[in-house]
Amino acid sequence: MRTRVFAPSGRDVGAIGLGCMGMSWAYSESQRDDDQSVALVRAALDLGVTFLDTADVYGDGHNESLVGRALRGRRDEAVLATKVGLVVDDLATKSMRRDASPARVRRAVEASLRRLGTDVIDLYYLHRVDPEVPLEETWEAMAALVAQGKVRHLGLSEVSVAEAERAHAVHPVAAVQSELSLWTRTPLGPAAGPAAAGTEPGGAPGRAGGGLAGASGDVVGWCAAHGAAFVPFAPLGRGFLTGAVTGETSFEPGDFRAGNPRFAPAARDANLRIVEVLRTVAERHGATPAQVALAWVLAQGEHVVPIPGTKRPAYLRENAAAAELRLTDGDLAELRDAPAAVGTRY
Repeated sequence: MRTRVFAPSGRDVGAIGLGCMGMSWAYSESQRDDDQSVALVRAALDLGVTFLDTADVYGDGHNESLVGRALRGRRDEAVLATKVGLVVDDLATKSMRRDASPARVRRAVEASLRRLGTDVIDLYYLHRVDPEVPLEETWEAMAALVAQGKVRHLGLSEVSVAEAERAHAVHPVAAVQSELSLWTRTPLGPAAGPAAAGTEPGGAPGRAGGGLAGASGDVVGWCAAHGAAFVPFAPLGRGFLTGAVTGETSFEPGDFRAGNPRFAPAARDANLRIVEVLRTVAERHGATPAQVALAWVLAQGEHVVPIPGTKRPAYLRENAAAAELRLTDGDLAELRDAPAAVGTRY
């Protein structure tokens, strides 16, 4: 697989990473199979998919334990990212709250290290800014973990340019993670094109809600200017942009998409127009809509490393192959003019 440099460390990672959340919760949980997921993470490493993303909140620790199990004997092959700042109140309903207090940060990192089976985390994100705790206080507590050798680099998730600046003034921001896809372009700023309309930064699967008010600014550009990676989650629109979701698709109870505004019947029908644009471009390249969607994300900058999630080996291989797809200027112009998504993100 083609690689990109995780700039803060100078280490090469696969241009396509792996989001591990769906192996534990949020999507089609009846299909969860821990043994298969462990095998999939190891297969990802074999393919060169070496940037792995998890969080302490995913399955209330389950996902970190799963990833830790998969990395036994192979820890050095991966750049491992996890997060702090959200707390599960009710696992069944995925009800969450924010807690980014320094005390919480100190407790959480120890638990994450144990579950992951490692003595150091490569990239430790603040999952969401806590409105009850000044960002600088949280960031200072996280920076102390770097000084202690428990964490190598720090990242932010779903923040504005202004928040990134505030954190960066305290300790270098190595990466920013936000949702970015052909139907969610907010992190590209106001010049992103029609799909930026109707989107909203902030929020999280579950009930952590809230987030930023108004536009977040050109976060992708900020990262490029400050030597930070930009890590898009949900680059396939939670599966919608693959073309696998149709007007007849149903989601099981508990699946995040069952209550998502963009997957409501009327919105879903309208949003299929975006998939048709992807299909048109894909046919020219002998590719799939998913591969074009990922190639579009990769085209937003050499510092961009998307983390599509999957539980299926065939989709893992398909996603990894997207790193080889090169879109033309004409392709990118056509994709830029794709219709705006109908429905908010959360």
